[in-house]
Amino acid sequence: MPKDFLIPDLYQSEIIKTVKNARQILDPRKKDRKPSILDFGPVRFLIPRHFGFCYGVENAIDIAYRTVEQHPGKNIYLLSEMIHNPTVNKNLEKRGIRFLFETDGTERIPLSSLTPDDIVIVPAFGTTLEMQKKLEEQGVNPYQYDTTCPFVVKVWNRGRQLGKKGYSLVIHGKHQHEETRATFSHSAQQAPCVVVLNPEEAQVLADILLEKRPLSDFDHYFGEKSTEGFHPLEDLKHFGVINQTTMLASETRQVMEILKGAVEKKYGASDAEMHFADTSDTLCYATNENQSATYALLKERADMALVVGGYNSSNTMHLVELLEERFPTYHIRDASEITSPREIHHYNQWKKEMQQTRSWIPKAAEPITIALTSGASCPDALVDEVLLKLTSYFEGCRPVEEVLEPFREEAAGE
Repeated sequence: MPKDFLIPDLYQSEIIKTVKNARQILDPRKKDRKPSILDFGPVRFLIPRHFGFCYGVENAIDIAYRTVEQHPGKNIYLLSEMIHNPTVNKNLEKRGIRFLFETDGTERIPLSSLTPDDIVIVPAFGTTLEMQKKLEEQGVNPYQYDTTCPFVVKVWNRGRQLGKKGYSLVIHGKHQHEETRATFSHSAQQAPCVVVLNPEEAQVLADILLEKRPLSDFDHYFGEKSTEGFHPLEDLKHFGVINQTTMLASETRQVMEILKGAVEKKYGASDAEMHFADTSDTLCYATNENQSATYALLKERADMALVVGGYNSSNTMHLVELLEERFPTYHIRDASEITSPREIHHYNQWKKEMQQTRSWIPKAAEPITIALTSGASCPDALVDEVLLKLTSYFEGCRPVEEVLEPFREEAAGE
């Protein structure tokens, strides 16, 4: 896999890049999770230790843009959105890439229209074995331009290993999400599988395993989210938990703890390891780091929080979920959603709708403090744009170069 990724200039940022470079030099082992402070005078920004493009996203962008550069004049398709960020996907469309499917699986361009000369790029979420077979039937190699995140592949490999040992699999994820659909497909080839959304559903499954609930509850909660013929009392005699990599890591651990607790009650603590596999090594490091940095933000004082990212981005929505427990929090796609100092358009993931909020910037005698972060599929350049738009609403802000100077000095070792 490439180490020096080809990331287009339009995604590069000056402000956030300077902060990240300084933190990387001062804290290469990433032990300090305390956020950085960009102090513009009347407004201050708390910038978390980890956020933005992860390895898997940079790898996907690198492959996609290199493919476009190396094959001028060819028909190039993406199975669906490469990552859940509208800015990135629109830019790919401008470069001639077309999308075969919507994120929900609705076909946009018939697969039957593809020829062996066409190029199909598999998105970072991966794809199902069924889709790979369909592409091969059209003469298209589904593995030649594959941007599947290496950490998603790691989850698949762990599932395969467990399946070969006779274990069933519980998948913590959103069963309609592209990544979970792909993980389910790959895992179902090796083992009986069931998808659980959250700790509440894990508790339902645990109660069924302990026979505190009737077997009919399994069909009610998990009938559409399990392999055909899945029998919880038989198939959960030996199992492990794997996850959609963008889920809250803390929730995946909760799911594991709930199900392991049920196993200990059913078979005894001393025999639990024979029935429940340790799969903690499948948690994505980038998701973990971003969420840990967000927990560090929660320890700080702030008047509000802004999260930048796609409205269908799972990892972005989880950052919003964490922050809104402590601060008034707004999930925005980019700076265009901030229409004025008096009004902001933002996404409410619980109601699944856009909302408008007036008087959203709090009034305070002291400087306003804003926690600012973004999802793993969001270019840092979009965070820069949000920050600059906000500073334009405050009189007497210090120049950007002056605010960044301490970070440049730290990076230079001065």
